[in-house]
Amino acid sequence: MNFWSLYQHGFARIAACTGHAAIADPAANAEAVLRQARRCDEDGVAVALFPEMNLCGYSIEDLLLQDALLDEVETALAAVVAGSAGLLPVLVVGAPLRHRNRIYNCAVVVHRGRILGIAPKSYLPNYREFYEKRQIASGDDERGGTIRIGGQAVPFGVDLLFSAEDVPGLVIHAEVCEDMWVPVPPSAEAALAGATVLLNLSGSPITVGRAEDRKLLCRSASSRCLAAYVYAAAGLGESSTDLSWDGQTMIYENGVLLAETDRFPQDDRYAVADVDLDLLRQERLRMGTFDDNRRTHAARTGDFREVGFRLDPPTGDLGLRRRLERYPFVPSDPERLAQDCYEAYNIQVSALQQRLAAIGDPKIVIGVSGGLDSTHALIVAAQTMDRAGRPRSDILAFTLPGFATSDHTKGNAHKLMRALGVTAAELDITPTARLMLKEMDHPFSAGEPVYDVTFENVQAGLRTDYLFRLANQRGGIVLGTGDLSELALGWSTYGVGDQMSHYNVNSGVPKTFIQHLIRWVIGSGQFDEETGRTLAAILDTEISPELVPGEEMQSTESKIGPYALHDFTLFHVLRYGFRPSKIAFLAWHAWHDAGAGAWPANFPEAKRVAYDLQEIRDWLEVFCRRFFAFAQFKRSAMPNGPKVSAGGSLSPRGDWRAPSDSSAATWLRDLARVDGALGRD
Repeated sequence: MNFWSLYQHGFARIAACTGHAAIADPAANAEAVLRQARRCDEDGVAVALFPEMNLCGYSIEDLLLQDALLDEVETALAAVVAGSAGLLPVLVVGAPLRHRNRIYNCAVVVHRGRILGIAPKSYLPNYREFYEKRQIASGDDERGGTIRIGGQAVPFGVDLLFSAEDVPGLVIHAEVCEDMWVPVPPSAEAALAGATVLLNLSGSPITVGRAEDRKLLCRSASSRCLAAYVYAAAGLGESSTDLSWDGQTMIYENGVLLAETDRFPQDDRYAVADVDLDLLRQERLRMGTFDDNRRTHAARTGDFREVGFRLDPPTGDLGLRRRLERYPFVPSDPERLAQDCYEAYNIQVSALQQRLAAIGDPKIVIGVSGGLDSTHALIVAAQTMDRAGRPRSDILAFTLPGFATSDHTKGNAHKLMRALGVTAAELDITPTARLMLKEMDHPFSAGEPVYDVTFENVQAGLRTDYLFRLANQRGGIVLGTGDLSELALGWSTYGVGDQMSHYNVNSGVPKTFIQHLIRWVIGSGQFDEETGRTLAAILDTEISPELVPGEEMQSTESKIGPYALHDFTLFHVLRYGFRPSKIAFLAWHAWHDAGAGAWPANFPEAKRVAYDLQEIRDWLEVFCRRFFAFAQFKRSAMPNGPKVSAGGSLSPRGDWRAPSDSSAATWLRDLARVDGALGRD
């Protein structure tokens, strides 16, 4: 395995090509196809898509009925086939072909000197500016047949899948233009039959608003079919007698736009992206209704024919052509981030409001440390009380300083409680902690500086114990503050500790997202200016449990690793079930250069760091050991709390159900595949 090869990690590079059409000049168009094909070959492209009838031009009307033109189309196609012999990509070109006394508008699939198969257009538009039925026959009933082309019988029909024998998951289907616009497109049946990369060769003249309609249809098709949908439209050079052409190209993957080109180009353009075949396969594994739908339509999907081919993809480093979010739970697009924050915050507030109403509107008891998690839980609680028409004084907020609590965090906790107008109190746990440690005969009680896990958990446990007893005493429930990232790593004290509460509003929110939620709360004016200033000060505080005394603040991330990397891993494990070696490959591309790619809006410059492959690999090992072999017993007993992110939750009643006594050995063995890239045996 070459760790740096995208094809070794379940990707396939796909291109959607357009360019200057030469009307009724197949030889020129064949030359143009091969020119772009050679460029795609140099780029390591597996599949290159071209527009509808690009070998002659889509807008030639009755010239389609001229033998001279049709003869030249076949000659041009033969030139493309011959020219493809030494090239990597599967070329999918458009051509009108004669078959049984009719002309069919075809997608011709060519690879390494041979035609793999030909798919005719199923649905012919005959309305507004289109009158295709005048010259062309519909291919919707063509299944199971062959066509004679170049002296050979070639598979012909809408029932063809083209499967790469040496690239798992690369299964291609082609449809033509109008096929995408009907209620049940051929590509939908093909996806149910196993196609993962759906291609659309399009003519599609441009009118105002049509480009957005195309994007809507492509995005929808890719999302519903759990597939990549690749689109290439005709551009400059097509006839302007009554129409104009914009050469739109785009590549969608499961509802996400991976690549597109500028419209109305003057010369060759191609959108290129690395489609994640593993992602599509995993989505289909998880979404059982996808296969249920296949079985419902088995009469149509069961007889698709599969044409195999060997791609022989390059094994070297081709980079990675797709945008990767450093923070997959936190979109870098400002508008999308604002929308996600709005939804996440309101999910938490509405869930807490419902829970309180369902159990008799108790008071809320919460521990406030001055850190991010408890801060966010507190402002969710305050908003909940506002919406329920209850006074914020029904929130009983306690700061519970221990041996290492700093004046800074305790001060911020008091400022925030005052600003929000909750019922605030301070309860110093150190006398009780000293007594417990003494009765346990812990070395600390004899003056020894022993700050072990027992020392830490005595404090964490006492805080939770006090909160539960205070809730008993004052008619409340304990509101949990621990986040999704801590649940993933098991970074909490089990039972009588911060792992437990009556309800946890943060259980579905990853650590890397919470800071952006708080920034959104400030920026959107959810609270007054004083509260906003305090929240801003809390955002600048180091993440720390503050359990161990010392001159330097105890840093959580120095012990268990950067939450940025752990959340990156968590998303790809939880959402897609990716292998550690693949996650390392993705993480390196996302994180190795702090100056490349987009960061989330308002992300502090000083915190824009990079991680090399060694760091990524080492912290991945920590994640695998903690997530798969250690932390599940804590998650199996976690309290109720709302799912927030589409990335998933860790509730044993929801997204993640796993044994508490599993091993991490399988994941660690896969992670060892990274060692070769680090120069290890």
